[in-house]
Amino acid sequence: MPDQPTEPQAQPTTEPSVDELWSRGPVWTQGGSPVARYVARPLREFLHVESAGSVLLLFATLAALAWVNLPFGGWAEAYDAFWHTPIGLDVGGWRIEETLQHWVNDGLMTLFFFVVGLEIKYELVHGDLRDPRTAALPIVAAFGGMVVPALLYVTIAGGPETGQGWGIPMATDIAFAVGVLGVLGRRVPSAARLFLLTLAIVDDIGAIVVIAVFYTADLSLGWLALALGLLAVMALLKALRVWSVQIYVVLGVVLWFALLSSGVHATLAGVAVGLLTPATALLKAPVATAFAAEALQDKELDAEELSRLRFLVTESVPVAERLQSMLHPVSAYVVLPIFALANAGVVLTGGVLGDAVTSSVALGIGLGLVVGKPLGIVLACFLAVRFGLARLPEHTSWAQVVGVGAIAGVGFTVSLFIAGLSFPGDETLTANAKVGILLASMVAAVVGVVVLLVAGRDRVSPAAEPTPAPSRH
Repeated sequence: MPDQPTEPQAQPTTEPSVDELWSRGPVWTQGGSPVARYVARPLREFLHVESAGSVLLLFATLAALAWVNLPFGGWAEAYDAFWHTPIGLDVGGWRIEETLQHWVNDGLMTLFFFVVGLEIKYELVHGDLRDPRTAALPIVAAFGGMVVPALLYVTIAGGPETGQGWGIPMATDIAFAVGVLGVLGRRVPSAARLFLLTLAIVDDIGAIVVIAVFYTADLSLGWLALALGLLAVMALLKALRVWSVQIYVVLGVVLWFALLSSGVHATLAGVAVGLLTPATALLKAPVATAFAAEALQDKELDAEELSRLRFLVTESVPVAERLQSMLHPVSAYVVLPIFALANAGVVLTGGVLGDAVTSSVALGIGLGLVVGKPLGIVLACFLAVRFGLARLPEHTSWAQVVGVGAIAGVGFTVSLFIAGLSFPGDETLTANAKVGILLASMVAAVVGVVVLLVAGRDRVSPAAEPTPAPSRH
């Protein structure tokens, strides 16, 4: 019998799956070129590290300090001249002229506060701030961590010229706090990490209220009325389910200009728009799934089907979540480092450091952040637990609460921001405040790490803890 022809054997495919290609990022980064091996892949891996934003913020701070404190002359003047370069923007008959530093503080930082607003909105709708019982302890702790530092500052530096800085030691820097916890890793219980993150978000809400109410210049009621009207229009459009991002971008820019002209700090436009952003999806996920299954029955997609599918898939995810995912890296890796570079340049030579450290402003800020923060947080937690309003996070000891409270004393970004608002036109007081913030934040981080390392020796095994939910920060 003649040999029967054999079927050709299917060759095993070596093509990577879609999941593999997606998880590995852009295909070119997987190549063998020097750029891919020594730049692209290391950079991609670095940006996925939880503390990457904190590292960039730290490098920017050190760069600013080095810029103004180099041993040979002229660099401090060059720093000041660069960041005080006037830049004007003409739109029709309107003109805005600010220094480069003001464009960073009033413009770029609006994006940072917009991301903060998105995070607050998400927590209010889907996160821990939605459940009063879960949110009770960090809310009470945040309140104590704001009041006690402010009282300490007023006690030490409550004079007519320096008293306006009471809001500086109230803030907690989320980026640095997360970075410190990232370094400690599993030594910190997941519930304690979540407690600090929620506390920092509530702290941000407090800082926003303080900036809006107490650090507002002379009001222009006409511009303020326009700003409120624009917010009302945005709320109406949201109620009508008009979710075109482009419309809100245009309205947000006009709102920013109106607040800038009104005397209210313009960055609050970012917070307001963030809080108005929908945190609930327009469509349910099964709608997109059903359409995709129907459209792919013939294993092909035409242009119209692709457009509809893209819309359905996109609107199955809340706008707030999409924008936060897209803008959080820009805020953490671009905006905050530039802000630090523009604001952390403080001359420390020629006796300036010694004068600043002994000033009432720096002492008030230092004690407020290093002592007031953990004292206020622990005292508030003790009272809340004692009277049955809340309970400690799971697997968390009181010693670890002290350590978390110390880390909350890292008040870098927002503290620097409020310092710039507290002493307008007084460079000496502003410099003293910045020195106090830098030194106190460093001491608070070190104290927090030491306390958590010591407290972590007696905590339960990490294997005994439930798997934590993925963090959104």
